[in-house]
Amino acid sequence: MLVLEFRAYGKSQQFRAIDEAIKTVQFIRNKCIRLWIDNPKTNKYDLSKYSAVLAKEFPFANKLNAMSRQASAERAWAAISRFLDNCKKEVAGKKGYPKFQKDNRSVEYKTQSWKLANDRKSITFTDKLGIGKLKMKGTRDLNFYQPDQIKRVRLVKRVDRYYVQFCIQFERKEKIKPTHRTIGLDVGLESFYTDSLGNKVENPRFYRTGEKKMKRLQRLVSRKVKGSSNRRKARVKLARVHLKISRQRKDHAVKLARCVVASNDVIVYEDLRIKNLVKNHCLAKSINDAGWYQFRVWLEYFGKVFGRITIAVNPAYTSAECSSCGVVVKKSLSTRTHVCQCGCRLDRDHNAGINILNSGLGKAGQALTSVLDTGNASGESTSILVGANLLG
Repeated sequence: MLVLEFRAYGKSQQFRAIDEAIKTVQFIRNKCIRLWIDNPKTNKYDLSKYSAVLAKEFPFANKLNAMSRQASAERAWAAISRFLDNCKKEVAGKKGYPKFQKDNRSVEYKTQSWKLANDRKSITFTDKLGIGKLKMKGTRDLNFYQPDQIKRVRLVKRVDRYYVQFCIQFERKEKIKPTHRTIGLDVGLESFYTDSLGNKVENPRFYRTGEKKMKRLQRLVSRKVKGSSNRRKARVKLARVHLKISRQRKDHAVKLARCVVASNDVIVYEDLRIKNLVKNHCLAKSINDAGWYQFRVWLEYFGKVFGRITIAVNPAYTSAECSSCGVVVKKSLSTRTHVCQCGCRLDRDHNAGINILNSGLGKAGQALTSVLDTGNASGESTSILVGANLLG
């Protein structure tokens, strides 16, 4: 599924209609959550039927398209099913009990109540809310895709503007020449990552850079009277800073992941559990600011697009084990140089990158051997870890 986003242009009354639709979606979702709380045996189809009942009971809910009401019920069921799955799998800690939403920012249309213009530069919504025709501007070309490939259309409200998203059923594949190179990546806080060749990429620290400005704007928010228009304006200014930081972090992850995948045939990285790492309150802010998980997600995505092999390995002892002789040399976080009795002397992260690469290649070799032994040429049953992408 491919998601293309365009900026929406319209009149203030059209944006008010979008806000009304977003509130209606939130209302239907919360009503479905309440129905499940009162009747725990309620299933997905019961929630879909209940959305039609709400439309008859509340006139404002009837203005929303029937498929959009069903999509709202699906959002409620997604939260419920996630909670039930966590309980079934006995996930440690909180299971994610469904909560009532108070900050919904999008409404979703399926295949009805919208129509694209012939030039694909505007879209018209034909439900009873009165949104009407919205102009769109973006960097992608919708003419490349057929109308029947568009499965869903979302209207998204952010602190700066309104946006139109198209969910397109399309499998993206790009062919590039093989590089015959392999690489192991060790992510860190001093540098974003250090590869098995010793190359380092600087950690941008977007949150740390904008923290001073955020603190000043947060003080302005706290000084304003609650419920006043001045407080609302101050909150918008603060939210714009947070939005800019999130966009910077995503842009950095996308560009860096694409560059790494396009430059190497095999990419090996650590299968880190960020949820456990941030329990260290001294490093939690820096870990969240680095955005390691987002980088990993885009690595795996571009690995599928370009047909590269991406392997996630266990991070245990990758920094302590000597890449030359295999002896475990214990060291604290402050020790940045790996020194072994065998004479190996490397940067700590460089040593870890080599260990990660060796571990990944060993796993890949075992998987390919298993494929040859079992005759499974597709390699479908030989995935190494969650996130591993092995070519057949």
